[in-house]
Amino acid sequence: MTTAKKIYQVDAFTTEPFRGNPAGVCILEQDMPEEWMQNVGAEMNLSETAFVVSGGPSYKIRYFSPEMEIPLCGHATLSAAHILYETAAAAPEKEIRFLSRAGELIVRKDGDWITMNFPAYKLDRIEIPEILTKVLGTRPEEVYMTGHGWTFVLLREEKEIRSLNPDFRLMIRSGFGDMIVTSPSDDRKYDFCVRCFAPALGINEDPVTGSAHCALVPFWHSRTGRREFVSHQVSRREGILKVTYMEERVEISGQARTIITGELFV
Repeated sequence: MTTAKKIYQVDAFTTEPFRGNPAGVCILEQDMPEEWMQNVGAEMNLSETAFVVSGGPSYKIRYFSPEMEIPLCGHATLSAAHILYETAAAAPEKEIRFLSRAGELIVRKDGDWITMNFPAYKLDRIEIPEILTKVLGTRPEEVYMTGHGWTFVLLREEKEIRSLNPDFRLMIRSGFGDMIVTSPSDDRKYDFCVRCFAPALGINEDPVTGSAHCALVPFWHSRTGRREFVSHQVSRREGILKVTYMEERVEISGQARTIITGELFV
């Protein structure tokens, strides 16, 4: 009989159930084949499922969407750390070190918040492609390409961000199928707002996107000179992130809540 593997569903970047961004977390005793992990990611049908294997002082971590492997995922990293702390696999006073395909990720617990140390991504400004106006239904103020290959779009104000109804088919055909859209926040509790679209990865809109802040934080630092921000992802589920600029790195903090605990018999 196949030994059962622990699997969880966690809502990340929120303290409320059915808010934030849901992620799968599968705790493994040994490496599993890539095809198996992709099948589990498709079965979970969440934006990402994290697969975690203990490897001595560090944990190996890989992320799979329903369609493909992702090199780095913020909300799934937060969810994985949340499970390791919640189940006492990791002591609350100890850092967790994840070895990902994007490099080493260092995570620590600060009370009810979990803080992740991620790489900062550079942005290269480009001419505004005319097709983006058709894709978004509004003309961007500025457009950049990020160091991890996403399109980064600045709009004027939050109401534009909230009212976006992109043409996802055209977004994929245009070659801009992974997109971060941001503007200043209208709410004084937050510094900027954001939505993220990834139809090229099989996710029309990602509810809360930690890894997007690897580009968002350097961008808003360059605009304001500030190092600390509160981000509001204004998707339907919404999410709140505390973020800090640290030159070549960014710190991303969030909260999480376990929704489902189960066993996987394959």
